[in-house]
Amino acid sequence: MGRYFLEHLGGRRIFSCDSCKAFLTNEDELISKHFTGSTGPAFLFDRVVNIEYSEMQLRTMITGRHIVRDVICKRCKTKLGWMYEYAMNEPQKYKESKVILERALIEMSEGIDNPVDDGREPRQRYT
Repeated sequence: MGRYFLEHLGGRRIFSCDSCKAFLTNEDELISKHFTGSTGPAFLFDRVVNIEYSEMQLRTMITGRHIVRDVICKRCKTKLGWMYEYAMNEPQKYKESKVILERALIEMSEGIDNPVDDGREPRQRYT
């Protein structure tokens, strides 16, 4: 097995894998807290790092049919949620390329304020 590298996006509040504590994303990438996964509450994020993806699958969910991939922690290989590849229904298109992380499988903690502005516009939230 070769070496693998983990990314870290920084941020005031961070989300990590509950099993191995690998960094996943931060609060700036959070779009909505109003989702449900197989373990209960789940969050929709715009950008998540340090994950691997399964093969695409067609799934029928509460909001309709979607083509999704499971997302797996790069470090410990725990399944954390899924990514929407394609939404069949027009009102669900905003989910495409977004990642769901299940609340029971991640850990929230305080991060560090980043004094460097990356120049990105503040994200629109759908909460």
